Amino acid sequence: MPSSSFSAQGTTFSVSSTSGAAKTITAITVGFPAIVTSAAHGLVNGDVVTIAAVTGTMSTVLNGLTFVISNVTTNTFAIQANTTGLTYTSGGTATPLTFTAVANVKSFNGFGGMASEIDVTNLSSTAKEFRLGLQDFGTITIEVSVDYNDAGQTALRAAQASGVERNFRLAFPNAKTATFAGYVKGAPVQGGVDATVEGSFEIRINGNVTVS
Repeated sequence: MPSSSFSAQGTTFSVSSTSGAAKTITAITVGFPAIVTSAAHGLVNGDVVTIAAVTGTMSTVLNGLTFVISNVTTNTFAIQANTTGLTYTSGGTATPLTFTAVANVKSFNGFGGMASEIDVTNLSSTAKEFRLGLQDFGTITIEVSVDYNDAGQTALRAAQASGVERNFRLAFPNAKTATFAGYVKGAPVQGGVDATVEGSFEIRINGNVTVS
């Protein structure tokens, strides 16, 4: 069959910065995932929104939490929240994060973590037995040509200095986006004779990686 591979050229990496304008919610479905109705919201797959001011018992699993959206239509989008058995009364807002692109990205390498192994072997076992624990997505390293005037690189260094969790987005040229939260652990730089100043950012992924 024909290859479905695609070029990495054109991939962009960005870090969350400020919040955008809040979108008004008018309905949320019961189930998993939950479908949020917000007329002409203007959002796209992979956007990150914070839900607030929802009334009804759904408020307990939505308000104050951040979700990566998917299955976007003109007036709806899906969030990975389980609202089964809960009720939506009225109200609510979805406030999207804005993202700042990081300049001079040369390569990326990550998502290489793996789930832990839980040993469930007992005296009746005829061989070692295991179950998988929670998935650990590990780290991602972004290689860059250093630019201390670039807003994206500056935001990454600020995140490292503060130790505050940020959201990140790796957008591929095939219209797929990997979105995740994490902490910037390190930002080393290097240089030499006949060489530009190069650097990298190592980000510890916290939670799931959502591809949409």
